[in-house]
Amino acid sequence: MKQVRPKKNLGQHFLTDLSIAKRIADTVDEPYGSLPVLEVGPGMGVMTQYLVEKSRPFKVVEIDRESVAYLNEHFPRLRDSILGEDFLRMDLQKVFDGQQFVLTGNYPYDISSQIFFKMLDNRDLIPCCTGMIQREVALRIASQPHTKAYGILSVMIQAWYDVEYLFTVEPSVFNPPPKVQSAVIRMTRNSVEHLGCNEDLFKRVVKTVFNKRRKMLRVSLKQFGLGTFDHPFMTKRPEELAVTEFVELTNVVENAMLCANTVL
Repeated sequence: MKQVRPKKNLGQHFLTDLSIAKRIADTVDEPYGSLPVLEVGPGMGVMTQYLVEKSRPFKVVEIDRESVAYLNEHFPRLRDSILGEDFLRMDLQKVFDGQQFVLTGNYPYDISSQIFFKMLDNRDLIPCCTGMIQREVALRIASQPHTKAYGILSVMIQAWYDVEYLFTVEPSVFNPPPKVQSAVIRMTRNSVEHLGCNEDLFKRVVKTVFNKRRKMLRVSLKQFGLGTFDHPFMTKRPEELAVTEFVELTNVVENAMLCANTVL
């Protein structure tokens, strides 16, 4: 079978450098070296060839039918472990019968954020996630407060995971070469079991204030229908708050909402 043609509508950029493919594949070895592995978007299997040799359960999920056919032909031992599905629509509980697993892949740039939000929704199933994404997104995820890159992804992911920026990958090692640099990261589940606030409201607060990141919090929080209230955070901008301070802010907002409802 001929090689798979990269499809623009699927955001496919096939990695061609085998040494980098092996380096990415080996990121799944720590700190959960015995858990099953699920690879997202294997394409023609440049990473798969190294992952399949590891002594642990392994599956791949691929939405592109041409790539699925290629994988079935070139990795016959994986035929029962090639899932021709859309990762974003999958029930991850069923992949390894409810067992935890490590997530990895050369993720399509245009849906990497959606993949990581799905990881967050399944954080009890996914104690570790590694892989390659657009460098700009990787920097955003790993960034700290008081930086321009710090934003929604930074706070939401760092609330539940420790993030490591591992290495940068140049466009020249892909077919077709992307117009941007890529990067490999690893996210490992931290010890937080509950944030200590209303977690749905936490998401709303984080997204609301970063959508107006240049505004002070007293301005952006008006969207919650609250009047002016006194708190040291109100004169800050969102990039100035650490994850723990967003937890505190969420509790402040919830209390203000309760008081407003009481008055009404």
